[in-house]
This record gives sequence, structure tokens and C-alpha cells, in this order.
Amino acid sequence: MTEPWIDQLDLLIRSRTPILWIRSSEEERIQALLTTAAERLGQRLLLRWDFVQGLQGLPNRQGEAARNPMAALDSIESLPADQPAILLLLDFNRYCDDPGISRRLRNLATSLRRQPRTLVITAPDWQLPRELEECVTVLELPLPSPVEISQLLTNIGRASGRPPEPALLEQLAHCCSGLTEQRIRQVAARALARRGQLGEADLTEVLEEKRQAIARSELLEYCPTEASPSDIGGLEALKHWLKQRKLAFSDEAERYGLPLPRGVLLVGPQGTGKSLTAKAIAHSWAMPLLRLDVGRLFAGLVGASEARTRDMIRRAEAMAPCVLWIDEIDKGFGGDSRSDGGTSQRVLASLLTWMSEKTSAVFVVATANGVDSLPPELMRKGRFDEIFLLDLPDAAERLAILDLQLRRRRPQHHIPLEVLVDRTDGFSGAELEQVVVEAMHLAFGDHREFGEPDLIAAASDLVPLSRTAREQLEALKHWAESGRARPASRLRGVTKTDAG
Repeated sequence: MTEPWIDQLDLLIRSRTPILWIRSSEEERIQALLTTAAERLGQRLLLRWDFVQGLQGLPNRQGEAARNPMAALDSIESLPADQPAILLLLDFNRYCDDPGISRRLRNLATSLRRQPRTLVITAPDWQLPRELEECVTVLELPLPSPVEISQLLTNIGRASGRPPEPALLEQLAHCCSGLTEQRIRQVAARALARRGQLGEADLTEVLEEKRQAIARSELLEYCPTEASPSDIGGLEALKHWLKQRKLAFSDEAERYGLPLPRGVLLVGPQGTGKSLTAKAIAHSWAMPLLRLDVGRLFAGLVGASEARTRDMIRRAEAMAPCVLWIDEIDKGFGGDSRSDGGTSQRVLASLLTWMSEKTSAVFVVATANGVDSLPPELMRKGRFDEIFLLDLPDAAERLAILDLQLRRRRPQHHIPLEVLVDRTDGFSGAELEQVVVEAMHLAFGDHREFGEPDLIAAASDLVPLSRTAREQLEALKHWAESGRARPASRLRGVTKTDAG
């Protein structure tokens, strides 16, 4: 455990903090940390209680107060007057809504300040009753540090008789970053059961463990992707910018003094390649892609949405380095916060604070179809490294997109595209793809190969979004041209036609 956390724990116990909530689900790790803390702080007695097994730590009172939370609280006051003690209460947050338990805790909060005794409650999440907010001190237990992980893996390897080589140990420790101690032990146990030692094959096991953690959360979706920048027609300025940011994740960039990239906001009408870009970033950077549907963060109970947001952040950081794709962020935070009691504002505030202060290698890619409903604080500098407008493709980009779509289906095609490019002015990338698909349907229905006439006919039948939502698209373009976003298609100092 890192020194600052240990020092903070020791200080809280020595200063007679009466009730301490350690926010974590790692009960075994917390008990081990409290055991060493009790020894450091003058041989304090460490007691443990849970609802099923009752009191543990006193031989003559083993099992006392089982199924009796009130008696568990009484046990700490029944000790000899000169006995310093720590009472670890597992799952005790479940009983604090009871008026009697709540009142007893408030009384103890007063009396324990005069004694060297501390109540420690463990829970990953807990909506504190208002009357206990002033009584309980919260301490966040961080995930194991790289040093802790290395030491843990070294001990496991030595116990098996085959400790890992230093280079492999460093690689494994880096890969295990973000997992709980219990999960790391499980991965190591499976490795020892299969091969008798820790090895490079365990790197895949660790990644799979992280994927399963994402699946269990139901907050994030793990998105396998094979998309690459070559699958995107146009957007040369955005591609160039992303290529530069990829280099910033290297050790050389860290030595140079570059901070880790924070993320990018992609704004543009539907079908301009925002989602495809998010997938291409993850694949080309060799990072896992996690998709967040903002609606999953919101829950009915008071405080539950903020807790789910913290959980989402922890799980995203556990997968680092990774790409976190916040899909259609304008829909998630674009409503009136007064209608939900301010929950959306509190969730957004938690997310923005993390985005501004995060030190983990989580690159955030947020996509939005419009900016009218986006909160202004989301677009302030420091949240994202850059905001890009993905506009409707120009002639050169339409040619590139149509050629890309045709070669994906007919690698050796020789269909002339000049007329089609002229006929598809105002079409988005998705609409151009649909033109190709529709042309293939027309020809397939007649049992023949499709060609230029089919493509032109398909384009004539399709009404693009640029016609049905002309006012919204013009407003979005005007907003970007006011200097609030960079064009994704135009390299600085290069004309749009040249860049294409």
C-alpha cells in the first residue's frame, strides 16, 4: 500500500476518529491492512464482526453477537477501559437505516472520541443516512499499486518454487494494474494450476479478467473492433491529430514531459463517421474500446447514480490504457436537470472532475450529433484536448468514401464515379454507403452485376439528412466556424481539396 494512504489511515486511528468507512469491496485486503496498522500503533486489539460468524478476535468471546448488529456495537464498549481496539464491521452499512442502530452509532461517535478505539465499516457503496454524515469519515481504498502488485506476484511465484523473471514480472504487474488483489490472486492461481508457473500466457488471462469485470458491471460495454483509419474516407485533419496523440502514450513522450492525452469531442450530423472514428482509434492504438451509454449511469435511488458513476470510472481505469467511448453524450446530459432533482448535473460534475484531473491512460472519445443541448462546462478547455466538427464530405471526400465502399465489396471495380459524386452533394458517409448497398439490391434483383446507372438511380431515390434538417446543420456549421471547433477534414495550412 502506498505510504500516503498508510499515513492517512494511521493518522485517523491515532486521532481517535470514532467511525471510519473504508470504501472498498476488498475485505481480506482491508483486514490485512488493519492488522499491520494495529501492530504499528502499539499493539491495538483488532476485532472482526459479520452477521453470520459474529465476533472474531477474542478467544473467550468467539462467535458472540452473531445475527445481532446492536450487540456487535456493544462489544467495543465492553472491553477493559485501558484496551485500545479497532472493530472491523463487515456489511454493517446494511443495518444503519434502523433507527436504533443509527442512534447507537451516534452515541458511540461521541464516547469513542475519549478512547483509543475505532469502528471501521467496509462497503463499496453506501448512501449515508443524513444523521450519520457528521459522524462517519470516508477513506477510499485505492486499487493495488504497481509496487504492491509486483510484491504480490513475487510472493506467489516464490511460493510455487518458480518466481517470474524481472522483465516478465514488470510486464505482468503493468497488465494487472487496475485489478483488485483478489482478482490478481485468482489469475495467478489459474496460471499455477495450468502451467505450474507465471508466464507470458497470463497476459491474455489478465485481459480476459478485465473484460469479464466490464461485463459484470453492466455499466460499460466491451466493443471488439477491427476498424482502422483506412476505413474512414476523408477526415485528414482528425487522422493527423490522432496520429500525434498516439505517440504521446509512449515512454519517450513521458520522458519528454508530455502529459497523457485526455480525449476528444466529435461533433457532427448523423452518418459522418463519429462512431467509426472511435472504433478506429481503439484498434489502431491497440487499446480496448469501452462504450458508455450515459443512460446506464442513472438509477432511481438517491445517490445511486453518483455511485454508479464512480464505479464506471474505477472500471474504466482498471482497463487502462483504453479508449472510453461516450456515445451521444448530448442525449445523456442534454435534458433539464430540474426534472430529475439535479441528478444529471451531479453525475456530469463527477464525470467532468475526473476528466480534468485523471492521471490514468483512459482516452475519452465523446460523440454528439448537436451542440444546442450540450452543457457549456463540457466544452471548456481542459475537459477534452480538442473538439472536432465532422462535417458533410466535400467532393473529394465523397469520391474517397464511394471508392472505399465499392472496393470493400468489389476490390477490382472500374466504375466511374464523377457523375455520382456530383449527384450526391450533401450526402453523409453513411448515406453514401447506403447508395452502394441499394444499387447492389437493384442489380441483384435483376440477376446482374451493378454499375454506374444503378448507383445514380439509388442516389436519386435517397433524400439526405442535409435536406430534411438543413437549419440544424447550418446552425452547427456556424457554431464551429466561430472558433469553437476544428474542422476534421482540413489540415491547417492546407486547402480542403488538397488534403483529400
